[in-house]
Order: sequence, then structure tokens, then C-alpha cells
Amino acid sequence: MILPTAAEEARFWAMLENAWAGLGPGPNDLRRALAKRDVSAEVFEEAAELEEHLDTVLVALASACEGLSAEELTALDRVAERKLHEIDRADVQEVTDGSDDGFLYARGFILALGQEFYEAVARDPRVAVQDAECEAFCYFFAHLHAARFGDHPETGSGISRESASNPAGWPR
Repeated sequence: MILPTAAEEARFWAMLENAWAGLGPGPNDLRRALAKRDVSAEVFEEAAELEEHLDTVLVALASACEGLSAEELTALDRVAERKLHEIDRADVQEVTDGSDDGFLYARGFILALGQEFYEAVARDPRVAVQDAECEAFCYFFAHLHAARFGDHPETGSGISRESASNPAGWPR
């Protein structure tokens, strides 16, 4: 089993933050506020507003990946796969709701918002929001790899990002 290195994780989060930075302070302040919000408050409007920015973020992220090698894209995909797997938990799904695919897309949203929001949800799933999705981020780096090199990367991680595949997150 191959795990992402600390350097690969740091690069993943930094690239994602740089993609968000291009949107200016408004969306970034909103991301931070969502991560630090009172979990008893309704946040559907804020989540929907952030969802509207995701296409722009992903375009910027794809642009930042243009010169990366197959190995570098594989490493980024391995980080995304690991992070999606780690929050593949019943307690997170209880908040986000959704079918298997819907829950994967909800985890894509959580990851796409960046490290601060991701870690807040990992600590306290009540920080997550219902009906917020980012399907495109779930296999983002794998699709970039396929487009540039003709195949999906083999991460060697031995895990799956698909819903309910993390045995530690779904007690029987």
C-alpha cells in the first residue's frame, strides 16, 4: 500500500488554496466562515454560493497542473483518493445525506473547499452541509492524467474513494 507523503499532501492543499485565491477575499472568507460556523445554524445559502465558484476553482487548478508529469498527477490523485476515503464515514453521510454517488459528490465538495473545511468536517461531521456536491473533484486528477497520458493513474493505495468502502467509517 502506497501512502501520500507529507510533501505530496502539502502540495495538494497549496495548489487548491492557490486556485481559490484567484477568486479574491469574498469566497475565501465564506469558506473560512463555513468551516468555523455554529453547527446549529442553517447554511444552505452559503454552501450554494460556494458551489457556484467551484467551476472557476477547478479551471484554475487544471491550469496549474498543465506542466505536471504523470507521476505528479498520480501523487495528487493519491492524496485526493486518501482524503475522500478518510471521510467516507457513516457520521459524515448522516449529515450530508445522499445515495452512494451523492455521498461521494458531497465528499468531493468537502475536499474541494480546502484543508480548513475538510479538517473541520473530519473532526466534527456536523460542520458538513446537506445538498452540496462537487462531482468533478472526486476524480479530478485521474481525469487530468487520462486526458494527458491516455489512462487513469494507478495510485497503488489499495483503497477506494467510492462510498461505504472505508470499513473503519461504517461500523457493522
